[in-house]
Amino acid sequence: MNENLKSMTMAEIGGVLKELGQPAFRAKQVFTWLHKGVKSYDEMSNLPQGLRAELTSRYPICAPEVVRKQESQKDGTIKYLWRLSDGNCVETVLMRYHYGNTVCISSEVGCRMGCAFCASTLGGLVRKLEPFEMLDQVLFTQIDSGLPISHIVLMGIGEPLDNFDNVMRFLELVNSADGMNISMRHISLSTCGLVPKIDELAKRKLQITLSVSLHAPNDEVRNTIMPVNKAYPTEQLLAACRRYYAETSRRISFEYAMIHGVNDSAEHAKELIHRLKGLPAHFNLIPLNHVEESPLKPSTRDAVAKFQKTLEDAGIPATVRRTLGGDIDASCGQLRRKYTKERSAPANSR
Repeated sequence: MNENLKSMTMAEIGGVLKELGQPAFRAKQVFTWLHKGVKSYDEMSNLPQGLRAELTSRYPICAPEVVRKQESQKDGTIKYLWRLSDGNCVETVLMRYHYGNTVCISSEVGCRMGCAFCASTLGGLVRKLEPFEMLDQVLFTQIDSGLPISHIVLMGIGEPLDNFDNVMRFLELVNSADGMNISMRHISLSTCGLVPKIDELAKRKLQITLSVSLHAPNDEVRNTIMPVNKAYPTEQLLAACRRYYAETSRRISFEYAMIHGVNDSAEHAKELIHRLKGLPAHFNLIPLNHVEESPLKPSTRDAVAKFQKTLEDAGIPATVRRTLGGDIDASCGQLRRKYTKERSAPANSR
C-alpha cells in the first residue's frame, strides 16, 4: 500500500511539504484537516490550489466506505462494516455508556491467532491495517454517527500486538493534541498473550489499559481454546503481566469468556485466585457470543454469578460485561464473515 499522509506525524508531513517547497506552517494545516476527516484535498480551503492538486496526485486520502451499518433496537449500539481502499472489509462497533461513547476498532483484516470462540480468525489473516486505517475507523464512526467518541478499545478483528508498529503509530496519532486528542487513559488494548510484545509495550510506559484475553486458569484448558498458549503458556503470560505492572503501575484487565463446561467452574475460579495472588487485576467476565461454526456454548447466568462472587470474595474485582448489540451481529468478526460468505455464494443461492 502506498504511504499515506494520515499515517504520518505532523513533523513527517512537514518533511514531505518541505520537499515540495512549502513553508513549515503548512504541516499543521494539512495534519488538522486530515484529522477532521476530509475526503478530498479540495476541502482544505486554506491551502493553495496547486498544492492541493499535487497532494491529490501523490498521496490519495483513501477514506473508507460504509458497506453495512446496523443499529441495535435494544441499546443503540451501531456496527459498521467498512470497505477499505483495496476492497477488504473490517468491522467497527460504537457502544454507548453512561461515561461516554466507546468505539471498538479492528487492527487487522482477519486474524491468525486461531482462538476457538472467535469468528474473526476463521478465515485467517489477510493483512495488517495501516495506522490511518485504524484512525479512520474512529474518525468516520464519529462523523457518520454524529456522536463524539471519548474512548477506544482495540478489541475488534485482529491481534493488535501482532501489528505492533502500526498500532503504536495509531496511538500516537489519535492522542495528538492537534488531532482527535483522545487520552491514553481512555484507550484499552487487548491481546491474546504475545509475551515479547507485552514486554516491548511495557517499556513504552503508555497510560493505556492492557486487556489480556486469558479465558482459562491453566495450560490444560487454555491449550484447547487458544493456540497461542502453546507458544506462550500461562506461566510465561502471567509473568509478563507482572513485569508490565511493575514497569507501568497500570492494573491489568483480564478478559474471560465464560464457556459452559470448559472454564466456568468454582475450581477454575479458585485456581485463578491462587495464580494471580499479588497482581493488581480486574476481571471482565464475558457471556460467550454464539459463533455459528463453533460448538462452544455460553455459561449459565447462575454459573457466571457464582464465578464472579468467588473472585470478588477473594478481593479480585470482577464485572460481567453488559451484552450489547446482540441483535446486530456485534460479536467480533460476525458481520464481516457473513458479508464475505454472501459475496462468495452463487447468485441463485442468495
